[in-house]
Amino acid sequence: MTATYDCSVDSQLLAGMRLARGAIGRGELVVIPTDTVYGVAADAFNAEAVARLLDAKGRDRTSPPPVLIPGIPTLDALASEVPGPVRDLVAEFWPGGLTVILHAQPSLQWDLGETRGTVALRMPANPIALELLSETGPLAVSSANLSGMPSATTAAAAAEMLGDSVTVYLDGGAAGEAYAPIGERPGDTSSTIIDATGLAEEGGTLRIVRAGVISREQIAAVVGEELLAPAPGGPRADDAASESPTPAPGDDGADAAIS
Repeated sequence: MTATYDCSVDSQLLAGMRLARGAIGRGELVVIPTDTVYGVAADAFNAEAVARLLDAKGRDRTSPPPVLIPGIPTLDALASEVPGPVRDLVAEFWPGGLTVILHAQPSLQWDLGETRGTVALRMPANPIALELLSETGPLAVSSANLSGMPSATTAAAAAEMLGDSVTVYLDGGAAGEAYAPIGERPGDTSSTIIDATGLAEEGGTLRIVRAGVISREQIAAVVGEELLAPAPGGPRADDAASESPTPAPGDDGADAAIS
C-alpha cells in the first residue's frame, strides 16, 4: 500500500525512512526529495527494480536513469576513471546540482539500460536523500514525473503522476527553492548534466548535455572555458549540439538526469 510520510515530523521521518529502506530492498520504488526536484528511486543493482522505474515513468531502456551517490568514495568506486577537471567540479559543486557522465567500471553488476558503458552520477544536497543513500548504497533515481511532464517539486505532485507505482513517498517539502532564481531555464530546477567521457581522448572536452542550475559560467570558472565544448549556436555548434555518445539519463530532475 502506498503511503506518504511528512519528514518534518520526527515520528513520520523515522517510519518513512525505515519503510523506504525496506521497499528499496524488495526492489520497489520510493519517491525522495532532492535539492533540485523530487526523484523516483530504485536499487541501482536490481535490474527488475530499474525496469520498474522506467515503466513507472513511461520510458524505455534507451533512457537510462542516473545514479545518486552519498559521496566522493562512491564516485571512485563506480567510475572507471575520474579526470582531474571532474574532481575539481565535484569539489566545487557537490553536494549539489551537477550530474557528471563518466565511463562506468566494467566490473559493475548492474543493468541501467542502454548506457553504452557510461553512468551519470550526482551527490544531492539534501539530508533525507543522503541519509537514505548512506543506508542503501547507490540508487538509480530519475525525476519523479511521467515522461514529458514537468518535474515534480513536491511529493504531492509526484504522487499525482506516479500514484501506486511507488510504495513510499518521503515528503521533504518543496524542492529546488535554493536554485529557483538562478537556474539557466526559468522555473526549471533540474541539475546541469556534463558529459565528461570525451576527456578520455587527446584534446577532448567537457560537454554540457543539459543546462540546469549550475551555469556554464560557473563551470568555466572552475575548469576554464577552453575545456568546454562550444555551446549550441556557437562555433562548431553542430558538434556541441549533436547526438551524444552517451544517452542523457533522466534525472534529479528534468525529464533527463536527476537530481
